Amino acid sequence: MRRPLRKPLPVLDPGFPDSRSPAHYLGWLWRRQWPTMVVGMSLGVIWMVAQALTPAAVGRAIDQGVRAHSTSGLLTWAGIFFALSAITAWANIMRHRFAVYNWLSAAYKTIQLTVTQANRIGATLPRRIATGEVVSIGNSDVSHIGGALDILLRGSGAVAAIIVVAVILLSASTQLGLVVLVGVPVMMSTVSLLIRPLHQRQAAYREQQGKLIGRAGDIVAGLRVLRGVGGESVFAEAYREQSQELRAAGVRVGRVDALLEAAQILLPGLFLALVTWLGARFTLSGEITPGQLVSFYGYAAFLVSPLRTIVEAADKITRGLVAARRLVRLLRMQPEIGDPAEALPAPLGALELRDPQSGVTACRLRYTALAAARPEDAAEIVDRLGRYADSDATANGVPLTGLARATVRELILVSDNDGRLFSGVLRAELDPRGTASDEQITAALTAASATEIVEALPDGLDTFVAERGREFSGGQQQRLRLARALLADAPALLLVEPTSAVDAHTEARIATRLGDFRAGRTTLVTTTSPLMLDRADNVLYVEDGKVIAEGTHRQLMHSEPRYRATVTRGED
Repeated sequence: MRRPLRKPLPVLDPGFPDSRSPAHYLGWLWRRQWPTMVVGMSLGVIWMVAQALTPAAVGRAIDQGVRAHSTSGLLTWAGIFFALSAITAWANIMRHRFAVYNWLSAAYKTIQLTVTQANRIGATLPRRIATGEVVSIGNSDVSHIGGALDILLRGSGAVAAIIVVAVILLSASTQLGLVVLVGVPVMMSTVSLLIRPLHQRQAAYREQQGKLIGRAGDIVAGLRVLRGVGGESVFAEAYREQSQELRAAGVRVGRVDALLEAAQILLPGLFLALVTWLGARFTLSGEITPGQLVSFYGYAAFLVSPLRTIVEAADKITRGLVAARRLVRLLRMQPEIGDPAEALPAPLGALELRDPQSGVTACRLRYTALAAARPEDAAEIVDRLGRYADSDATANGVPLTGLARATVRELILVSDNDGRLFSGVLRAELDPRGTASDEQITAALTAASATEIVEALPDGLDTFVAERGREFSGGQQQRLRLARALLADAPALLLVEPTSAVDAHTEARIATRLGDFRAGRTTLVTTTSPLMLDRADNVLYVEDGKVIAEGTHRQLMHSEPRYRATVTRGED
């Protein structure tokens, strides 16, 4: 039987981030998980300090045991040596466990905040930030942000170990202690000269990387279209040029990174050589004992680890700040449509949606069709009725601008052909909330004329759907999206050209079943298909953004020539 996790990840509520700057964000993460950070840093200090005391124990064993010919002294210090070794091993294991937890905790919080912010911004996001940048945050940036917290555990131990070593050396030799106290800041200052250019080049590289990932996604998504119009080679050449620019930027980052890696070895090596040389001279002059000399040699080997850890900490914190900068930019974005200062209560009962600007009314409990001479007019009207654009639109007389966006999304669902099928089990794709029964899913599939799609799949509703549902044709994807919209069972459903990619026979079945499935709820469909229009309870005809005619499809076909020309494509 597996032991349950004491600290499950991810947490349900990541909290409200401090997005004033990258440093503030990393500080906020530290505060959000401060108990495990404090314990982990304490274990890091114990781990490093135990190692720092080990050479001193060896030196005392030589001076008070071997040189003094004292068996008890030798056994005492040998016991202390083994105790320090045991503490080192235990503290290292525990520190690593807390380091992994803190890394994962920071990474999960960052991913949760990224997804939440992407959902909050909604349609605004693609217009303000490239898709590749969001992908980079979820892939590489979370690793660097987690690493910036992870290194603090070892970094704090390294600082404490250097202080302990400096105190021990000062007690044995003032000159050696001063060499350590002065040499470490000098060495770190020298290394910091490489940190700033590395920081700048990494930021430029990540910016280009995000753009390239976005371009790659666009090319893959539109590959079939590009081949059809003969534009594949043009886009491939543009991608090749951009990828070479990214490669050059990566080389520039690598050069500085290589210098930093070399500095992590060269500078501590030179520093330790100096400490060892001075220790040997002081032993020959009698200023320190042979046991202390052995301790100095031990410190010469030991100090490599904390010194390199400090340099590594500077590098990882810099990378974390670079990664956090992109995240902070995303977190500080505001949606184009905001919430009112004081939200009005949600309207009660069946919904009637009105758009005064166009004169469109989606009547209560009815299936209304909207036919527009220009598709752009229909799309703009739906944006206003769905509150994807600020307007004077109302629901039961209540201004949509006075309602919280979350309330609007619960009441009104807009389904257009920009929607996507995500990778995952088809059942979860159709019913993201997981509340629908098999009978309800079947009923929605039937209304969308999509039952044969599911029946043809090897595992039916339990079949795994590839990214963007690429195993389905355009018409199949459209029908599955329609079934998903129907299953949401929103009080008001706005469908934009829901049958534009299906054949006439399938469209006729959808037109026949849609009204019955949505009986008792408000439904508005934008379409110029005679099959869909003929089944609507009421048809609105729009020209130049205004309703100029209203009635049933058959009435408008006889009374309105411009409507007839629109829905028949100019053919009688």
